[in-house]
Amino acid sequence: MPFHFLTYLQPTHYFRLVSHAGYSAFPRVDALPASVIHQLQVDRGYASQYAQDYDLSWQAVQSGFIGDVPHYTGFESVSVSDNYHFIRKQFHPAWVLYVLLMRLVSFHNPIREIRAWLQTSSVKRVTAITPIPYPDWETFSSELLAQKPLVSVVIPTLNRYSYLKAVLLDFEKQDYPHFELLIVDQSEPFQPEFYKSFNLPIRVIRQEEKALWLARNTAIQAANGNLIALSEDDVRIPSDWLSSHLRGLDFFGAQVSAGVFYPEGQGIPKDRSFFAMATQFATGNALLYRSVFEQVGLFDRQFEKQRMGDGEFGARVYLAGIRSISNPYASCIDVKAGTGGLREMGSWDAFRPSTFFAPRPIPSVLYYFRKYYGNSAARWALWRTIPTSILPYQFKTNRLLLVVGIFISLLLLPVVLVQVFSSWQLASRKLADGSLIGELKSDK
Repeated sequence: MPFHFLTYLQPTHYFRLVSHAGYSAFPRVDALPASVIHQLQVDRGYASQYAQDYDLSWQAVQSGFIGDVPHYTGFESVSVSDNYHFIRKQFHPAWVLYVLLMRLVSFHNPIREIRAWLQTSSVKRVTAITPIPYPDWETFSSELLAQKPLVSVVIPTLNRYSYLKAVLLDFEKQDYPHFELLIVDQSEPFQPEFYKSFNLPIRVIRQEEKALWLARNTAIQAANGNLIALSEDDVRIPSDWLSSHLRGLDFFGAQVSAGVFYPEGQGIPKDRSFFAMATQFATGNALLYRSVFEQVGLFDRQFEKQRMGDGEFGARVYLAGIRSISNPYASCIDVKAGTGGLREMGSWDAFRPSTFFAPRPIPSVLYYFRKYYGNSAARWALWRTIPTSILPYQFKTNRLLLVVGIFISLLLLPVVLVQVFSSWQLASRKLADGSLIGELKSDK
């Protein structure tokens, strides 16, 4: 990462990693087009030119720059003061204070830290992002769309026929008709007659074992298309969902189009409302070439009945140097079904255990963090996430409940420490066992 203090604030971010080819996600400032530089804000308050350039590169990424330019292969160290300057611009003051405390308790020079923290107190947080425009998008004539490739849409389902019906009706309205639906049905009781009422090219795969990643891997292996779309049984999609994904791949020369989720009744989040390099991979809204699975493998079954299997797959895609874009035009509504799905497999929230003495976080989370980012980053991630995970969601929006919640959290601290230790140990077993990533043969 261009600034060291991101180690505390984003310890398990994709862009902290360097690809297998040795490149970071951040474009060299001297290689950025003049039209892009013109949209960025040069900050001359930094003490070093390196910090100033890294800030511009960070801005370019946050604003959605996607282009074929050289990227940094390494970063020079910048001063403590410049690090505080940067995080004050990018993060809430509470998180800046958090970094100061973490630096102090980890035995950094307290005089230097407090002096730098005070010296940068006048730096204001930048809350608005000006997206980099892609004016040719609206008039872009996609050659990929014109070729009419077959898209294989993968949908695992478990006890959600009423929700599944809604998304299948959405697929009947797609403006791109060249697709097949592979539905891996794990429901009990299984209702094969349910699918007869739809005017869709559906292939139902009955799976007795309740296993999400097995379901997706099975469907991908059975797919006839050279393009794989990933959807879910509790989403709603617009009529141009498939065509927008395909146009995005073609427009940017990408291999992965990662769509945007937003909750029912709300709009697309502002920070996801424009094209950018994808910072996450969601298996409920994505379209990618089959060749991506051939290159990096299928989903890791170490995440079965647990969480973050999609994040782990996204890390492999990023490390392989595969271009993955965040595509706001391929959005979908997350209905958030109250029943069925992963809830029936043993886990719903990655950081809030289902029972009092269950591990916190779910062991697959630490397996992923430690495998790709190392033990130190995993520990920083725990510091970043565990304290806030102790509070129930409803406490966060009420100040009185928040105070009560903090008091309760202190009382629960011994239990939480046992939960974290248990998770670490179980993650160690996963790491010792190794990944369970199957290969996809290039026989299509």
